[in-house]
Amino acid sequence: FIGLSEVGPETIRRAAAVHPIADLQIEYSLISRGIESSILPTCRALGIGLTAYGVLSRGLISGPWQAGAQAGRGDFRASIPRFQGENLEKNLALVEEIKRIAHARGATVAQVAIAWALSRGDDIVPLIGARRRDRLAESLGALALTLDREELSALENLASSVSGARYAQAQMAHLDSEGR
Repeated sequence: FIGLSEVGPETIRRAAAVHPIADLQIEYSLISRGIESSILPTCRALGIGLTAYGVLSRGLISGPWQAGAQAGRGDFRASIPRFQGENLEKNLALVEEIKRIAHARGATVAQVAIAWALSRGDDIVPLIGARRRDRLAESLGALALTLDREELSALENLASSVSGARYAQAQMAHLDSEGR
């Protein structure tokens, strides 16, 4: 089996013309939705599954982030625009909306984010990492959570309000999936 990572639709089509592609691993979350315009439709047209990483947006959605916070020394998120200054403050306001939905459902923010990813289609597998057993149990709890239309609609509306790129400009320039 052959899989690809972080490539755009043209690369996907070129690779699939040479050999069947089983899967594309790419960032996809409530606040990283760039694949929906061309990459996801290309994968679906070619029958390629998708492994979504970053479902919790590198801890932005489920982490202990607060307005005015900064990534610690050596933390790669310090270079990510979404985690910086005004961008972070705007994105934390989006997280508050997710918290509202989670609280109403008796779920955690992480469970809502994972349930949203699961709702996107049977061809998408959210890749979840956990450093502790309790976080793994929390993530698995998302399997029992089905979001209703109203909740999904509220979550869909968040994407247009995300502030800051998912990587620093120099890194974005090297991602085929970003069309550069």
